[in-house]
Amino acid sequence: MATTRHTLSVLVEDKPGVLARVASLFSRRGFNIESLAVGPTEHASVSRMTIVVAVEDSPLEQVTKQLNKLINVLKIVELDPASSVQRELLLVKVKADLTSRSHVLETAQLFRAKVVDVAADAVTIEATGTTDKLAALIRVLEPFGIRELVQSGMVAVARGSRSMTGAETRLRSAAS
Repeated sequence: MATTRHTLSVLVEDKPGVLARVASLFSRRGFNIESLAVGPTEHASVSRMTIVVAVEDSPLEQVTKQLNKLINVLKIVELDPASSVQRELLLVKVKADLTSRSHVLETAQLFRAKVVDVAADAVTIEATGTTDKLAALIRVLEPFGIRELVQSGMVAVARGSRSMTGAETRLRSAAS
Protein backbone atom coordinates (compact mmCIF):
# COMPACT_ATOMS: atom_id res chain seq x y z
CA MET A 1 0.00 0.00 0.00
CA ALA A 2 1.20 3.48 -0.83
CA THR A 3 1.87 5.98 1.92
CA THR A 4 0.31 9.39 1.37
CA ARG A 5 0.24 12.69 3.25
CA HIS A 6 -3.09 13.75 4.69
CA THR A 7 -4.01 17.12 6.18
CA LEU A 8 -6.72 17.00 8.82
CA SER A 9 -8.45 20.09 10.15
CA VAL A 10 -9.90 19.24 13.55
CA LEU A 11 -12.14 21.55 15.58
CA VAL A 12 -11.92 20.84 19.30
CA GLU A 13 -13.17 22.34 22.51
CA ASP A 14 -10.52 24.64 23.99
CA LYS A 15 -9.93 22.62 27.15
CA PRO A 16 -6.86 21.24 28.94
CA GLY A 17 -5.67 17.82 27.81
CA VAL A 18 -7.36 17.76 24.39
CA LEU A 19 -4.08 18.06 22.47
CA ALA A 20 -2.52 15.25 24.50
CA ARG A 21 -5.49 12.95 23.88
CA VAL A 22 -5.48 13.63 20.13
CA ALA A 23 -1.70 13.15 19.83
CA SER A 24 -1.77 9.94 21.86
CA LEU A 25 -4.46 8.51 19.59
CA PHE A 26 -2.08 8.86 16.62
CA SER A 27 0.82 7.52 18.71
CA ARG A 28 -1.13 4.42 19.81
CA ARG A 29 -1.83 3.66 16.15
CA GLY A 30 1.87 4.00 15.29
CA PHE A 31 1.43 7.10 13.10
CA ASN A 32 4.01 9.84 13.16
CA ILE A 33 2.54 13.32 13.05
CA GLU A 34 4.64 15.24 10.52
CA SER A 35 3.18 18.61 11.41
CA LEU A 36 0.86 19.91 14.11
CA ALA A 37 -0.43 23.42 14.59
CA VAL A 38 -3.03 24.43 17.16
CA GLY A 39 -4.63 27.81 17.65
CA PRO A 40 -7.80 29.73 18.37
CA THR A 41 -10.71 30.07 15.95
CA GLU A 42 -13.35 32.74 15.52
CA HIS A 43 -15.17 31.11 18.47
CA ALA A 44 -13.56 31.73 21.87
CA SER A 45 -14.19 28.22 23.18
CA VAL A 46 -13.07 26.35 20.02
CA SER A 47 -9.54 25.63 18.79
CA ARG A 48 -8.42 24.31 15.41
CA MET A 49 -5.77 21.63 15.06
CA THR A 50 -4.15 21.20 11.67
CA ILE A 51 -2.53 17.78 11.62
CA VAL A 52 -0.38 16.44 8.78
CA VAL A 53 0.26 12.72 8.89
CA ALA A 54 1.68 10.24 6.37
CA VAL A 55 -0.31 7.01 6.46
CA GLU A 56 -1.49 4.20 4.26
CA ASP A 57 -4.94 5.10 2.93
CA SER A 58 -7.07 2.57 4.78
CA PRO A 59 -5.96 3.15 8.41
CA LEU A 60 -6.66 6.90 8.19
CA GLU A 61 -10.38 6.16 8.26
CA GLN A 62 -9.92 4.24 11.53
CA VAL A 63 -8.08 7.17 13.10
CA THR A 64 -10.71 9.73 12.04
CA LYS A 65 -13.48 7.51 13.41
CA GLN A 66 -11.64 7.25 16.73
CA LEU A 67 -10.99 11.02 16.75
CA ASN A 68 -14.72 11.58 16.31
CA LYS A 69 -15.33 9.48 19.42
CA LEU A 70 -13.20 11.77 21.61
CA ILE A 71 -15.59 13.87 23.65
CA ASN A 72 -13.88 17.22 22.98
CA VAL A 73 -13.62 16.76 19.19
CA LEU A 74 -16.33 18.76 17.41
CA LYS A 75 -15.56 18.24 13.72
CA ILE A 76 -12.94 16.68 11.43
CA VAL A 77 -12.35 17.51 7.78
CA GLU A 78 -9.61 16.16 5.53
CA LEU A 79 -8.33 19.03 3.42
CA ASP A 80 -7.37 18.27 -0.17
CA PRO A 81 -4.32 20.34 -1.16
CA ALA A 82 -6.01 21.30 -4.44
CA SER A 83 -9.07 22.77 -2.71
CA SER A 84 -7.41 24.36 0.31
CA VAL A 85 -4.87 27.02 1.18
CA GLN A 86 -1.95 25.49 3.11
CA ARG A 87 0.94 27.50 4.56
CA GLU A 88 3.85 27.19 6.96
CA LEU A 89 6.05 29.81 8.59
CA LEU A 90 9.85 29.65 8.50
CA LEU A 91 12.37 31.69 10.46
CA VAL A 92 15.95 31.07 9.34
CA LYS A 93 19.15 32.72 10.55
CA VAL A 94 21.76 32.74 7.78
CA LYS A 95 25.45 33.67 7.86
CA ALA A 96 25.80 36.92 5.91
CA ASP A 97 29.11 38.73 6.03
CA LEU A 98 29.90 41.72 3.82
CA THR A 99 30.75 39.53 0.82
CA SER A 100 27.63 37.33 0.92
CA ARG A 101 25.00 39.68 2.39
CA SER A 102 23.74 41.04 -0.94
CA HIS A 103 23.28 37.49 -2.31
CA VAL A 104 21.36 36.43 0.81
CA LEU A 105 19.11 39.52 0.56
CA GLU A 106 18.47 38.85 -3.17
CA THR A 107 17.54 35.27 -2.34
CA ALA A 108 15.06 36.48 0.28
CA GLN A 109 13.49 38.84 -2.28
CA LEU A 110 13.31 36.09 -4.90
CA PHE A 111 11.26 33.95 -2.48
CA ARG A 112 9.14 36.93 -1.32
CA ALA A 113 10.58 36.52 2.16
CA LYS A 114 11.22 39.32 4.65
CA VAL A 115 14.40 40.14 6.50
CA VAL A 116 13.32 40.55 10.13
CA ASP A 117 16.70 40.95 11.85
CA VAL A 118 20.16 42.03 10.77
CA ALA A 119 23.41 41.50 12.66
CA ALA A 120 27.00 42.13 11.62
CA ASP A 121 27.48 38.55 10.44
CA ALA A 122 23.94 37.17 9.99
CA VAL A 123 20.42 37.95 8.85
CA THR A 124 17.18 36.38 9.98
CA ILE A 125 14.62 35.75 7.26
CA GLU A 126 10.89 35.15 7.64
CA ALA A 127 9.10 33.23 4.90
CA THR A 128 5.63 31.78 4.51
CA GLY A 129 4.48 29.31 1.92
CA THR A 130 3.96 25.72 1.03
CA THR A 131 6.24 23.01 2.35
CA ASP A 132 7.88 22.74 -1.09
CA LYS A 133 8.55 26.49 -1.36
CA LEU A 134 10.15 26.61 2.08
CA ALA A 135 12.26 23.52 1.33
CA ALA A 136 13.49 25.21 -1.87
CA LEU A 137 14.40 28.36 0.05
CA ILE A 138 16.34 26.33 2.61
CA ARG A 139 18.24 24.51 -0.18
CA VAL A 140 19.24 27.85 -1.75
CA LEU A 141 20.32 29.33 1.61
CA GLU A 142 22.31 26.28 2.80
CA PRO A 143 25.52 27.19 0.90
CA PHE A 144 25.66 30.50 2.83
CA GLY A 145 25.47 28.64 6.14
CA ILE A 146 22.32 28.22 8.18
CA ARG A 147 22.93 29.08 11.82
CA GLU A 148 19.43 28.40 13.12
CA LEU A 149 16.11 27.33 11.66
CA VAL A 150 12.60 27.00 13.04
CA GLN A 151 9.54 26.02 11.03
CA SER A 152 5.93 26.05 12.18
CA GLY A 153 3.44 23.34 11.56
CA MET A 154 1.15 23.68 8.60
CA VAL A 155 -2.03 25.70 8.90
CA ALA A 156 -4.74 25.22 6.31
CA VAL A 157 -8.23 26.32 5.42
CA ALA A 158 -10.59 25.22 2.65
CA ARG A 159 -10.91 27.52 -0.35
CA GLY A 160 -14.16 29.37 -1.00
CA SER A 161 -16.79 30.88 1.23
CA ARG A 162 -17.87 27.75 3.09
CA SER A 163 -16.60 27.38 6.63
CA MET A 164 -15.90 24.39 8.85
CA THR A 165 -17.73 26.29 11.53
CA GLY A 166 -20.73 26.93 9.30
CA ALA A 167 -22.95 25.35 11.91
CA GLU A 168 -22.07 28.02 14.47
CA THR A 169 -24.94 27.16 16.78
CA ARG A 170 -23.88 23.50 16.94
CA LEU A 171 -20.31 24.49 17.78
CA ARG A 172 -21.33 27.02 20.39
CA SER A 173 -23.66 24.61 22.14
CA ALA A 174 -21.15 21.76 21.96
CA ALA A 175 -18.35 23.92 23.33
CA SER A 176 -20.44 25.49 26.11
